[in-house]
Amino acid sequence: MSFLLDYLKGILIGAGAILPGISSGVFCVIFGIYEKLVNSVLNLFHDFKKNFMSLLPLVFGGITGILLVGKLLNFLFSTYPMQTKACFIGLILGSIPALCKKANGKRGFRLHNTIFLLTTFLIGVLSIKLETIIPKLFNLEMSENYFFYLVLAGFLMSVGIVVPGVSSSIILMTLGVYNTYLNAISNVNLYVLLPIGIGVILGSFIFLKLIQFLLNNYYTETFYGIIGFVIGSVLILYPRN
Repeated sequence: MSFLLDYLKGILIGAGAILPGISSGVFCVIFGIYEKLVNSVLNLFHDFKKNFMSLLPLVFGGITGILLVGKLLNFLFSTYPMQTKACFIGLILGSIPALCKKANGKRGFRLHNTIFLLTTFLIGVLSIKLETIIPKLFNLEMSENYFFYLVLAGFLMSVGIVVPGVSSSIILMTLGVYNTYLNAISNVNLYVLLPIGIGVILGSFIFLKLIQFLLNNYYTETFYGIIGFVIGSVLILYPRN
């Protein structure tokens, strides 16, 4: 029963890795398994059997969630792009009060913490420009460049998987590969999914270490930074044509 429950949680966590504006990390926090998940991944080989069995249903559920939701989103973005984006903007804005409560839970509201929010929000504004500039830095028609660009995309995508409030799909949109990612999931295109997967694995270990350090030492400041990223992600989704 516990395996099935964790599998169902994994499906939602996997969906969070592909839904625009939704964070896998937020689902982990909601389910109360975020710290457990971080410790299981970072200490995988310290007690391999225990940590492996803890991660197994979540991983299988995550893969299921990505495959199921990927096909649906590919259809929605192709058929109803404006309406779909509007729905996800609503989901993003709706998650902000819960994140604010989390950020202020330990020390209460402190005005100076909004500096961190404004800084990450400005990064979100900058990412609108990066959405058109970054892909042009690579010649994506050349297969060798394309492979390494997808590894980079997966590496940066891992931030949205492990950091609560940061959407991995928004990061892929900024890099200009979100539609490619959706199509690859719908068609099980390993030429695209394999390099992204390599990047995700490499990035997850690095950013899990980083987020663990930040939350242990700068909990409130970190969450204010997360809120800034969340608000900035609205600008990525907002239709500009």
